[in-house]
Amino acid sequence: MPVISVPQAFNEEDLYVDLRAVIGRALFLKCEGFNFAGSIKLKAAAEMVAAAGREGALTRRSILVESSSGNLGVALSMIAASKGYRFLCVTDARCNLATRLMMEALGSQVHMVSGTESNGGFLGARLDYVRDLCATEHYRTTAPAIARFFPDLDVLFVGAGTTGTLMGCARYFRRWDRPVRIVAMDSAGSVSFGGAPGRRMIPGLGMSVRPPLLDDAYVDDVLVVEEADTIRACHRLAAHGFLFGGSTGTVVSGAADWLERYGHPGLTAVAIAPDLGERYLDTVYQSTWVRDLYGDDLDGDAREPVLPPREAGRGA
Repeated sequence: MPVISVPQAFNEEDLYVDLRAVIGRALFLKCEGFNFAGSIKLKAAAEMVAAAGREGALTRRSILVESSSGNLGVALSMIAASKGYRFLCVTDARCNLATRLMMEALGSQVHMVSGTESNGGFLGARLDYVRDLCATEHYRTTAPAIARFFPDLDVLFVGAGTTGTLMGCARYFRRWDRPVRIVAMDSAGSVSFGGAPGRRMIPGLGMSVRPPLLDDAYVDDVLVVEEADTIRACHRLAAHGFLFGGSTGTVVSGAADWLERYGHPGLTAVAIAPDLGERYLDTVYQSTWVRDLYGDDLDGDAREPVLPPREAGRGA
């Protein structure tokens, strides 16, 4: 039984879900949300703070400032609290209420940006909120963990946000001893791979400007996933007892589509699940929010209720 003294010391790296029963195809989902920050962003946040410490940029009176619409802000809030730093997170309207409340519960200050910049995105400074440190950390940790469990890996599905995870894994497998196809999953409305800008309501994946870390030469395929399909995938997973976040829904939806078209028996496919779903209860899993934004055809898995609805005028 592990015993830890700081929350960032715990991160379950080696948990995979076989999604064959969910999507009807062989796909192993690497779960990155089982840590106290609840997402893959713990790796980037820990390395960012550690690097600043190594460079002598931090003192006991330091204030960390970062831009995030979700998971990175929570991870930095947690690390700042454990190390005694103050943290200011600059975020926008796409940040889930649960995420904001979690950062505040950890003692962080949250500043909401109400306007947009000329490029149509929230806060252009987000370009550098995960720098080369993120890609380096995934090169050293995430990709080798996958290679260790799946030495016969054929295809890896990775969501594209700031592209730190994508680039770190892609560079690692480019130098591996067998070819691995790298498939990037982007959100509709993102311009990362040259698409037209559009409305994006689910935080996590997609960018309003091209990510500085992105190198297309390392990416074999790109799939653009509509947010409605992201929600359908999340609900489908939840109907099987797996509550994952919006980023994971995007990756699973795109992976299922790719496997439907190009998969074959014996193919070893892995997808990376960046986070869990509890922070999306008031959005992706909230029927009113979904219906208002995407219409009436996204109510998830229609099943008979365990209890019949109450009759009008009857008490509990």
